[in-house]
Amino acid sequence: MRLVLCDDQRILCEALATALAERDHQVLAVTTTATAGVTAVAAHHPDICLLDLSFPDAEDGLDAARAIAQHHPGTKVLVLSGISDPQMLSEAMDIGIAGLLPKDQDVDQIADALNVIAAGGAVFDAGLHRGVASGSREQRSTQPVDRLTPREKEILARIVAGESTKQMARAMSITTGTASMYARNVLTKLGVHSRLQAAALVSREELLNQLRPGEGSPSSPGPSDVVIPPDGIDVPA
Repeated sequence: MRLVLCDDQRILCEALATALAERDHQVLAVTTTATAGVTAVAAHHPDICLLDLSFPDAEDGLDAARAIAQHHPGTKVLVLSGISDPQMLSEAMDIGIAGLLPKDQDVDQIADALNVIAAGGAVFDAGLHRGVASGSREQRSTQPVDRLTPREKEILARIVAGESTKQMARAMSITTGTASMYARNVLTKLGVHSRLQAAALVSREELLNQLRPGEGSPSSPGPSDVVIPPDGIDVPA
């Protein structure tokens, strides 16, 4: 993917740029101010801009995210930030960012998030998401499954069918890391803590008919056919 990185910590930015380049991503620009980040997006039209929300000198990462969403809709925004303020995070989600992760994520987690976003999904860290869930538009959806992307619905169907992460990855032709990232997104959006709880929620709320598995995915079981994950225990995403 073609990327622009925007963070006031240049050393962190350059180290991340090197690591992502080693994973076959093309880093088009490394910027250290919100204004420069927006300018780089306008010049390079990247697929994704990795953006911090906090900058010195009164610059606002939220304004940068809004500018990118308004003027460069072809570029998705993945927020990497140490900010924990629920109001700011809620505003960021309302702008329509594609992802929200703490800045201390390792490179593999960030790379997996990029894969999910590139495929049309969204990535929101469970801890950060819970802090803003009560005020987000996403949480006001009438059914929890409505919050899921088509790809996430396929993952949920596979969770209900009892597939492991490796089985999902193999069937969907994605890496296990990407499959795991999708699964964590599903649990976060459903407000549950394990795959077993997700399967139970689908059964209890009779939501199986809302799942639309993709080609090659398992048939959705009936409410009485929910499969317990391997070993019969709660399996973390």
